[in-house]
Amino acid sequence: MLVIRSDLVEAMVAHARADHPDEACGIIAGPEGSDQPLRHVPMINAERSPTFYRFDSGEQLRLWRAMEAADEAPVVIYHSHTATEAYPSRTDISFASEPDAHYVLISTRDPDTHELRSYRIVDGVVTEEPVDVVPSYPYAQNPTRSPDGRHRFHPHHPPQPHRR
Repeated sequence: MLVIRSDLVEAMVAHARADHPDEACGIIAGPEGSDQPLRHVPMINAERSPTFYRFDSGEQLRLWRAMEAADEAPVVIYHSHTATEAYPSRTDISFASEPDAHYVLISTRDPDTHELRSYRIVDGVVTEEPVDVVPSYPYAQNPTRSPDGRHRFHPHHPPQPHRR
């Protein structure tokens, strides 16, 4: 199941609408191993096409390096379909290379509404998953921040008590 904040859903949909009639694409990064989307990164569709998307290779390389340096991972990889339902195409499936990511598709074919669906795509197998849109994440689900939001903890190393 993908649990995602409503502001992140709104950001993805706004990006998809802004790039329409071309497909929009981007990611939402989160702490490595947390499965929690936190940081929306709209990307350039290098193809500028209504039927195909491809991340700009230079932009993708810089982003993946920055995520690695920040102990982040691509929790959500998203793109829009401008004239079809929100289901991965054969090309989408063949290009899916992040087995831990949620692949979110947003259909903008209807100008008044959008369709948003999430999938896991591993070794060419597509599995749709429920999407739970929440107003915020409780602290218990955010292993990288203290309750006051000021302290950053690595998800694999819990905070240690201070010694005096």
